[in-house]
Amino acid sequence: MKPFLAALAIATAAALGAAGCASSGAQASRGTPEVSDDAALTAKVKTAIATDVGARAASSINVETYKSVVQLSGFVSSGADIDKAGEVARAVGGVRSVKNDVRLK
Repeated sequence: MKPFLAALAIATAAALGAAGCASSGAQASRGTPEVSDDAALTAKVKTAIATDVGARAASSINVETYKSVVQLSGFVSSGADIDKAGEVARAVGGVRSVKNDVRLK
């Protein structure tokens, strides 16, 4: 149960971080509903990855969402983690596409 709690904490932090950045940079010209949808998708994807791939790998994978397109980046220790993270992200409702830029350490 502890890995689930760690995953939940990671997802919550990701959602708060994404929401905190919502008013800066490229997102400033986007409407509030679109930004909050992207923040919610980021949180859902992060939670799904933490649940299905594992908290350790999830903590090494960055998730960013722009207009429902999810980009994964970071470094993990196995090719299986890369593939699984992409599959899991694609399965989250509302995700239009996934750019999987996760690499091996």
